[in-house]
Amino acid sequence: MNKLLLVIQGPTASGKTALAIHLAKKLNTVIFSADSRQFFKEISVGTAKPSIEEQDGIKHFFVDSHSIFDKITAASYVNDVQSILKKEFNNHSIVILVGGSGMYIDALCYGLDDLPVNEMIKNDLIEECKSKGLHILLEELKLKDPEYYSIVDKQNSVRVIRALEVIRCSGQSFSSFLSNKKINKNDFDVLKVTINLDREELYDRINRRVDIMLEKGLENEAKLMEPMKDLQALQTVGYAEWFDYFEGKFNKTETIDRIKQNTRRYAKRQLTWFRRDKSAIWLKSNFLEGQVDEVNDLLINWKNENRV
Repeated sequence: MNKLLLVIQGPTASGKTALAIHLAKKLNTVIFSADSRQFFKEISVGTAKPSIEEQDGIKHFFVDSHSIFDKITAASYVNDVQSILKKEFNNHSIVILVGGSGMYIDALCYGLDDLPVNEMIKNDLIEECKSKGLHILLEELKLKDPEYYSIVDKQNSVRVIRALEVIRCSGQSFSSFLSNKKINKNDFDVLKVTINLDREELYDRINRRVDIMLEKGLENEAKLMEPMKDLQALQTVGYAEWFDYFEGKFNKTETIDRIKQNTRRYAKRQLTWFRRDKSAIWLKSNFLEGQVDEVNDLLINWKNENRV
């Protein structure tokens, strides 16, 4: 019997979690997270991590699974997921993967590219980042690989450095490696759907989500994390802005506005990444009920084609 990994992807605040949980209950299955910030047990408010109540009895993997002190890469994520996924497919014909970290999703679905490695160049880039600042490296990336520059998390120094390492030692753009999709060697099918909201609706949801995070204590959570602010896990939207605030660089109103603006920019980069995969099916509905109906129709077609 064929097995199916149902991938629900979308930009931040688009309603991925609600859709995934609804479908998991209907399908009596489990959920794997592909959100690279929800892995970390020390941070919850700023990652919009589903609470135990919101999980509604559905088993979630890779939520609160790691510490901010752990080093997680796309390769280690894939290895960890695959080992658990095999066991879960013994009990479920369909398993759900949900998240907005496109690199992690694609690594699991299509495999990892054979990217060149050069430790000397990497160390040089790390020193340049420390001495000159990340913005200098971003300028180089924008010049040499505007395609990847448009989608990279510009606060994520590790990804920027990795891209430039590949560019400098290969003489090719980093995005050229990412575009070479490997044949899916997994022993399961992949059905990837993307939530596609109107921009006005998405931006409104983002702004409301930030307001809710503030009510839940985002500032206090960021303050607790300030001593560890140099960790890669905390160099992200929702925390980096507060660290600037604590240093007196911005006032509170400016900080909140920056979080909302940077979150909207992050969502735009996520959508740019998702559009690269022409096999993904973009949902038409803005509402949960309509999205559920669309996915159900896709699942019926998959079952008919595979005689499940």
